[in-house]
Amino acid sequence: MMALFLLPLIVLSSGLASTVWMVFGLYIVSGFGMAGIGMGVMHDAIHGSYSKNKKINTLLGYTFNLIGANATVWKIQHNVLHHTFTNIENADDDLNAPFFLRFSPHAKHYWVHQFQHIYIWFFYGLATISWITTKDFVRLKRYKNMGFLDKKHEYKKNLVSMTLWKLLYYSYALLLPMIMVPFSWWIILLAFLSMHFVTGLLVSIVFQIAHIMPVNEFPLPDEQGIINDNWYSHQFATTSNFSPNSNLLFWLIGGLNYQVEHHVLPDVCHVHYKELTKIVSETAQEYGMPYHCKKSVGKAICDHTKMLRTLGRK
Repeated sequence: MMALFLLPLIVLSSGLASTVWMVFGLYIVSGFGMAGIGMGVMHDAIHGSYSKNKKINTLLGYTFNLIGANATVWKIQHNVLHHTFTNIENADDDLNAPFFLRFSPHAKHYWVHQFQHIYIWFFYGLATISWITTKDFVRLKRYKNMGFLDKKHEYKKNLVSMTLWKLLYYSYALLLPMIMVPFSWWIILLAFLSMHFVTGLLVSIVFQIAHIMPVNEFPLPDEQGIINDNWYSHQFATTSNFSPNSNLLFWLIGGLNYQVEHHVLPDVCHVHYKELTKIVSETAQEYGMPYHCKKSVGKAICDHTKMLRTLGRK
């Protein structure tokens, strides 16, 4: 995945791209590699499950910074807020969205939501573009205010580090090709954006079809802020697998078609999910907990679309 991401950019930076179609093609191939790094490398590493060696996990976690995002922000947003409070309104940060998107039945409803199942795919494509521009900075500030970065100078250090990483990313992924490739700057910019659109669409679909589904629950806490369930039961009720028999998909998306196994065992490397699925599903059945699974990614996307349409109706 690192090669799939970096080699096309090396070709672009060497000025060897001789046609506009070649420029777009190389960037789009790089986008697939970027998605693979996000789902198959960075995701395990930041969970601490890629290796038993913490230093290796930390090092590979920086691959997220290398593709323009930020490992510190992701660790709080994903590991803490999403995995602890899955599908809980105002707690799971994956449910937080602009007013024109509604991912929870408990979120405020606007008339525009009735069309979200149509226009959502465009905004999914913009997901990683928002990461590399403003969203990481906004979230870092918000997490500081929430108390996640309360050590002395911790926020400032992360802000400086984030800025430097993003400058490095823009330098080799955008500015250098603009200088070296013999085409107008706006062509390079459009190709760069197309790379991120591919990545954003792929990553968003994989994560969203695991949770925003008709079979999944969206529980709310009581007046004391307590969820009426234990943590494991909550993960089973709010998470869904898809396409469990596809070896190719398993490799391409870092095992994230086994989201149930990942959510109940987030510190286990994804290469073990297939062996664990029988144990996990039988345990769910033994204790009367749901085990959601769609046979194919196509079926999962269809059900996700239906759920978005349902959420769009008041």
